[in-house]
This record gives sequence, structure tokens and C-alpha cells, in this order.
Amino acid sequence: MADAPQRKAGLWRYLSAAFTFRWNLLFFGSAMAAAMLLPNPDIVIPIVAAGELAYLSALSSMPRFQAAIDAKVHARGKSSGPDPEGQRDAQLRLHELLVGLDPERRNRFVRLRARCVEMQRIADAVRGDTHDASGAAEDLRAPALDRLLWMFLRLLLSQQAVERFLRATDVKALEQSLTALRQKQADAQARADERILRSVTDAIATAELRTTNHQKARSNHEFITLELDRIEQKIHALTEMAISHQDPDQLSVQVDAVAEGMQQTEATIRELQSITGLGVDVATTPRILGADPTEMVRS
Repeated sequence: MADAPQRKAGLWRYLSAAFTFRWNLLFFGSAMAAAMLLPNPDIVIPIVAAGELAYLSALSSMPRFQAAIDAKVHARGKSSGPDPEGQRDAQLRLHELLVGLDPERRNRFVRLRARCVEMQRIADAVRGDTHDASGAAEDLRAPALDRLLWMFLRLLLSQQAVERFLRATDVKALEQSLTALRQKQADAQARADERILRSVTDAIATAELRTTNHQKARSNHEFITLELDRIEQKIHALTEMAISHQDPDQLSVQVDAVAEGMQQTEATIRELQSITGLGVDVATTPRILGADPTEMVRS
């Protein structure tokens, strides 16, 4: 289930974040100190203050800046008030899905997760002294990446279930049966046998419905296969960006944007719940980057 839409952080948080930005504090503090050393500080200080107000107003009104602060507040809100029972259910669901996958698909998921972890480690090493020791940047990215990995895992299970459905349906036999039924329908019409005609007509409708279901399943399978490749490449791209991207807020906005833009994929997963056995999804996305799924499978 997709997370609830993020609430706006509010003007005060935008202004506070803009003011406490380290480069603003450096420049503003330096400008004020220099102004006080001048012969006429009563003239220069108001000018510096006016420039600061103009900066705060401009930055706090930028949509991209607001989106970054909204994402940060949203992530911190989730980390500061976890739902132990919900997280426990989510981790159990993660375990069930991993166990339900065939080895090839399970290994594909584990490799993708391992790639994310490795890219994060490389990004931390590249940033070196610029790494945020508080862990805020990591806390900001992990939930959105967990959502993408969670969707990827559910798509793998959906793909597996659809393939089983397709293998269980003999299309040629279904087509032959439909041809035979239509011939019987024509014969019954020629004899004006209403009883046989009603029975055969109903059987034809059922066979046509099965044919339609099979065609839709094939279409879903094609869509799921393409989505798996697309999401996998998106995750690779986003984690690799962390190595060269110096602004964790902007990176987090992009990760969140990708995670939020998966409505069609979520709709397909819900549509296939009856044959995948997914049932009603847990409200909480399980921790994936922060836990080792391979250990959960072995437990």
C-alpha cells in the first residue's frame, strides 16, 4: 500500500531551514561582523538584514526547496514515531514473500538489495568528511528506497503467480473447445432446440471469458516484466547518484518522486491479488535496507 501523501512542513520550518543552512549562517554572520566594524554600522546593518530577509523569502518560497524540507520532515516523523506492531507485521510479510519466491527470483531481489547497500557504502566513503554524521541523509533516503524495493519484491511474486496461471491454462485446448461449442450452437439453432441452445450459449460465454482472462494475464505478465526491469534500473540509477550527488535533500526528493510515481504499478499489483495470494497489504513498508532479508529466509 502506498504511503499517505506528505503534509506540508509549513512556512516556519521553511524559514528555519533556510536560515540555519550552514552557508547562510557563515555569510550572514560574517556580513554582520564586518558591518559592526565599519564607521557607520547603523546604516550597513539594516542593509545586511534586508538582504537576509530577501534571501529567506526567496528560498523558502521555492517549490523544490519546500519539497526537500517536506520530505525531510516526513522521514523524520516516521522514524521518530514508529509503530512496533505495524513494523512487526510488515517484517513478517517480507519474510512470507521471500519464502514464497522461487530461488531465481529471490536471488534477483537479494542481489538488488545488496547493490543498494554497497552503493550507499561507496557514497559514504566518497563523501568522506562531508558525510552527515547525524545519519539524517541516510534516514531520508532509506524509506523511499525501501518502498521501491518492496514494490519490486511484490512484482516478483506477481510475475511468478501469473506465470503459474499461464502454464496451468491449455490455450490450444480452450480454442478447440470454443470452436466445437460454436458448432454445437449452430446445430442447436438449426434444430430450434432452445434447451440445448441455452446450455451451449452459456458454455460459450464461459469459454470466451476464460480466453479473455488468459489474454489479460499475458498482457499483465508483459507489463510486470517491463516494470521489474524499469524499477531495477531506477534503483540502480538512484543509488549510483548518491556517489556524486552532494545534496542529500535533492537526492531524497528524486527518490521520493520515483516512489510516488508508481500508481499504475500499485494498481496492477492490487488487481492481481486474487491469484498472487498477496491479500490486503500491510500499511507499513518493511525495513529492507536496514535488515537482512537473507537471514529472515533462513530463520
